[in-house]
Amino acid sequence: QVQLVESGGGLVQAGGSLRLSCVVSGRTFSYYYMGWFCPAPGKEREFVSYISWGGSRLYYPDSVKGRFTISRDNAENTMYLQMDSLKPEDSATYYCAARAFSNTAVLTSSVAYDAWGQGTQVTVSS
Repeated sequence: QVQLVESGGGLVQAGGSLRLSCVVSGRTFSYYYMGWFCPAPGKEREFVSYISWGGSRLYYPDSVKGRFTISRDNAENTMYLQMDSLKPEDSATYYCAARAFSNTAVLTSSVAYDAWGQGTQVTVSS
């Protein structure tokens, strides 16, 4: 089955940048949408961004819009999250996720995704 592995996290000062990567292996043809999530108080996952197979459909919550950019390179089986102007409140473990074709839940919800990576830690100092 599909496997996802995140990388690219680290420690940066406020205002700095990181680029997270998510490499996908195994069965991928039915995973049209992919996204990024992080833990949030009272929730298992907080939505960060999503992207369609061709990159024509993108979405960001207000908390990251204008600072984060999602992209994917299907030839390399990799999704990216470019994180600029980082803030201390962005500190979290970021998880990539893939959605099965049969899943019809809203794309900003964690239940809309069926495969998850193990996460990569982002720490932003003041």
